[in-house]
Amino acid sequence: MERLNSSMQLTRAADYAVRVMIHLAARSTEERLSLPALAAATDAPDSFLSKVLQALSRAGLISSRRGQSGGFQISTQGRQASMRAVIEAIDGPICLNVCLVSGKSCRRKAQCPAHPVWEQAQLAMLEVLSKAMVADLASQPQPSRSGHRQLVHLP
Repeated sequence: MERLNSSMQLTRAADYAVRVMIHLAARSTEERLSLPALAAATDAPDSFLSKVLQALSRAGLISSRRGQSGGFQISTQGRQASMRAVIEAIDGPICLNVCLVSGKSCRRKAQCPAHPVWEQAQLAMLEVLSKAMVADLASQPQPSRSGHRQLVHLP
């Protein structure tokens, strides 16, 4: 079933998914993190985050393993994913307005002065989200728990 997020605001689930992906991408390739560890790192409730992690796993962006040495681990595909791919794994295709839904025709398109603006805004947003790569975001200095960015000292 194709889902459509008709709100212009990112869903909480998509926001948590982006946080999780960046957090996992900042770890080594082999490292697995538990649900409670990811919930604490992303400020997300365990029960809600569990559903987000299932969706990311179904999309192939992370893998999960049960048991003593289990947890969640980013996949190669997830490390190379864009923010757009992560958001769409959770919410489905991103669409600013119903008149832009792929495969559907807007009957008012020809006489609607706003339609070209919606199209331009949609393209700009998708371009930005497509260029923002999880691995690049994970390599940036992360803010400390106090909210201040940690300084990186270069040689």
